[in-house]
Amino acid sequence: MPLHKINGQWINYEDTGGNLPPVVLAHGLLMDHEMFAPQLDALASLYRIITWDARCHGETETTDDPFTYWDLADDLRGLLDHLGIARAVIGGMSQGGFVALRFALAHPERVAGLILLSTQAGAEAPEQIAIYGSMLDVWEAEGLNDQLAEMIAAIILGHEWSGREAWITKWRQLPRSLLRPAFNALTGREDIHDRLGEIKAPALVIHGTADAAIDIELAQRLCSGLANCQQLVTIEGGGHACNLTHPQLVNLAVQRYLVELPLETPRGPERRGESRRSEITRRLGERRDPVRAGAGRRVLFPFDRRSAERRRKERRQAWPVHSQRTAKT
Repeated sequence: MPLHKINGQWINYEDTGGNLPPVVLAHGLLMDHEMFAPQLDALASLYRIITWDARCHGETETTDDPFTYWDLADDLRGLLDHLGIARAVIGGMSQGGFVALRFALAHPERVAGLILLSTQAGAEAPEQIAIYGSMLDVWEAEGLNDQLAEMIAAIILGHEWSGREAWITKWRQLPRSLLRPAFNALTGREDIHDRLGEIKAPALVIHGTADAAIDIELAQRLCSGLANCQQLVTIEGGGHACNLTHPQLVNLAVQRYLVELPLETPRGPERRGESRRSEITRRLGERRDPVRAGAGRRVLFPFDRRSAERRRKERRQAWPVHSQRTAKT
């Protein structure tokens, strides 16, 4: 998978290539670029799809510096510069939506449209910060136990979606040292409702009626505050990651929105040859990703050298504590 150094980070991304209008999708907290596999399947024949891993997520190699969602928006700008993309449809789910909104404020000339999934424009509610803080304390101190894993999966993926176990497996492999900076960015973000009117790009807002992380009323407020919100699409019964749990409904809404946008076919340096698209298609076919993995199948996830080193260090630090507890029992 390609890595490119942007703002001191080695950003991991996927680019389907092709001479098609570009759509960039940013994932939610604790997720990674693979959460958009259903959208890739539906859209890659019609659009050039770029997905990427934010700092402290996926296979992006992250420094120890604290960051905000404005920093992630600047990372996105650097990624578009690297890919030679002057203007794109910018999409994001939850955390990815926080980034997309800030990117639209900082770089309005580069936004052809916005796809805002399960997100909002406000700061995190104090009661949510307290809940997430307690969960994070347990995860950092003891690891991701079964009860905590089920709580997180219920918030993001719901109780019944068949692909939830594969994502839990991923979360268990996350280096604990990456958790705190990612959560600090979430809980430290500011309210930008008063700036939504500055965003002139046509926007699509999609939200599940059963979202346990962000109430649908906040999606309604987001759409009403944007200068050019085309539509708020509600996914009946959809939870926080409704693009995974209800992909057909989400894909239909996205396709209808994109068809109506006046998108131009990229020219010159923005174009990518068919050989690039063929390579991505081959790799997608070979990859055993968590979205398609069936129950009982082992899912293998490649992790970079930096993540492996973090995990080894954390295991070494945790071993004396484990030994003392064992001795006492």
